[in-house]
Amino acid sequence: MQSIYSQVFALLLAAMILVWLFKRIGLPAILAYLVTGVLASSPSIGWMSMSDEMHFIAELGIVFLLFSLGLEFSVPKLMAMRNLVFGLGGLQVILTILVAIPIVRFFDYGWLSAFTIASIMALSSTAVVVKILKENGALNQRRGQLSVGILLFQDIAVVPLLISIPLFAQADNQMLASTLVIALAKGAFVCILLWAIGKWLLPFVFNEVAQVRTDELFVLSTLVVALCAAGLTYLFGLSMALGAFLAGMMLGESQYRHQLEAEIRPFRDILMGLFFVTVGMQLNVGFVIEMFWHICAALVVLFVLKLLLIWGCAQLIGERKKDAIASGILLWQMGEFGFVLIALASTHQLMASTTASFLIALGVFSMALTPYLISQTDRILSVLNIDSEQGNEQFQKTFGSHNLNGHVLILGYGRVGQTITRFLKPEAIPYVAIERNPLLVQEAQNAGEPVLFGHAAQNTILKSAKVEQAKLVIVTMSDFEQNQPVIDAIKRVAPGVSIIVRATDDIHLEDFKKMGVAEVVPEALEASLMLISHVLHMSGVPMRRILRRVSQERENRYEFLHGFFTDGSVEQNSEPLERLEYLHAIALPEAAFAVDKQIGHLNLNKQRVVITALRRDGQEIESPDDDVVLQANDILLLKGKPRRVERAEQFLLEGLS
Repeated sequence: MQSIYSQVFALLLAAMILVWLFKRIGLPAILAYLVTGVLASSPSIGWMSMSDEMHFIAELGIVFLLFSLGLEFSVPKLMAMRNLVFGLGGLQVILTILVAIPIVRFFDYGWLSAFTIASIMALSSTAVVVKILKENGALNQRRGQLSVGILLFQDIAVVPLLISIPLFAQADNQMLASTLVIALAKGAFVCILLWAIGKWLLPFVFNEVAQVRTDELFVLSTLVVALCAAGLTYLFGLSMALGAFLAGMMLGESQYRHQLEAEIRPFRDILMGLFFVTVGMQLNVGFVIEMFWHICAALVVLFVLKLLLIWGCAQLIGERKKDAIASGILLWQMGEFGFVLIALASTHQLMASTTASFLIALGVFSMALTPYLISQTDRILSVLNIDSEQGNEQFQKTFGSHNLNGHVLILGYGRVGQTITRFLKPEAIPYVAIERNPLLVQEAQNAGEPVLFGHAAQNTILKSAKVEQAKLVIVTMSDFEQNQPVIDAIKRVAPGVSIIVRATDDIHLEDFKKMGVAEVVPEALEASLMLISHVLHMSGVPMRRILRRVSQERENRYEFLHGFFTDGSVEQNSEPLERLEYLHAIALPEAAFAVDKQIGHLNLNKQRVVITALRRDGQEIESPDDDVVLQANDILLLKGKPRRVERAEQFLLEGLS
């Protein structure tokens, strides 16, 4: 008992240290888990060996991963994706097997062994790809949807492969056919059973659990449901992961989907880490050193083969070239179920131990390289000159002939970027935006917005947006690590352009300044200033005093804010607040002096105050005419200097000037 405790403690300690170290140097945690497994089982410093218990714990990680994946794909969504799952996914698996079999046969393998190895090569890693897609927020992008559709079919295809490989080892073909029929019948029955349970029983169970309002009961119920579904399919001789996926898919239609996903995530991530540790433990370091160049050659063949096949299959069903290639890069590796098939084939003597070791090494290295290659997807597309030729076709057609000069370049067209453009457009300030989300770009381009698809860190994309002729560049992404390469690329292409960067806080303020950024806008500071402004206003502090304090705080932080609101007619010795025009909204009660009077008769222009907008019955009127008669409950937006706006407000409410 003490020995097992020591081994597990050493394993967790090594994983913790390596994950911390790898994340500090910018490498994915998956690599840290793989290295942990290699160290734990190495002949020189290793302290553990593979056991059935470790395999079982690792398989639980796959179970919880597929359960959380099922939550993302309800039955209606799966049916909506049937062309991707059964069309693209089925085409990829079948073609990969058919192409890989002759290649494997070339190395003197028998037909049965060649089929087994080709089937292993056809599968990709759901664990690696889905985890990376979730972390990158790319699950709902087109390349993510294509990849998940193929992965779903691959996970479904694992079921007949797990059933058929042991049967292929038998010589009796008649018995093989009947056993396959029985196995397929079992699969259909268990799928229908799980669908019925998820449709009628599970919503009732979770409704009762939710009414108790006990967090630990909800977590426990989630774990029990995932494990019961996995155990049910296991009893029928099917994959545990398939049962968990079906259970998650049934619950994906319920109102508890998001809470279920949040509760299962900690268990999923930890157990997935242990799964990758067990994968690393299967790697024979001595064999890898001996066969290193052969493994490298096999990796190149695997990458090129699957990339071309997935690219071709996706193009065949009408997908865009860049999405097809990106999906190929996402799915080129061997999958976690490949290790299960290797163990199964070895047990039934369908492949030699050296072949199994070679495939394990191939799988480990392909998984390890995948995060890096995915991070380089945009660069690969740029090298192939694909990123700009289709994604920006409409941009070039609509805006390519325009002589862009002195425009504002906005990097990121999310909510922040769109808000900026709404203020630039009425002032007739030209702008161009760069955005990575293809669906968002398509919608914006259809609406006539000058939005360019691509990664802002790529020189070709920046040049297409004429960054060297831009008056200003606004970086709307708030992540420091993400902004660094973008700023470097901008400075390479257009060293003299002014850059404003959005940041989460001011921790990296000096770092941005050293990069040559003109101004940094920290969200935390602006949020706190707006919050305290409301707090002080609702506490009875005069607006004039609030604006003075906020203005002083901003002047201390922002280099270019000094005099930003300057009125040239004001004396030089006036306070900064007196040079500031601001907007103030007031509501007219029934007894207000201005009710039933025309705006022109109020002579607000003599007080140098302008009504910029009027809101009535939920409708907003910008710059209302002088003949508009004000009514009770109207909301007026006044613009002017603080003292003048205060006097105008008093006049509108009480008639006193």
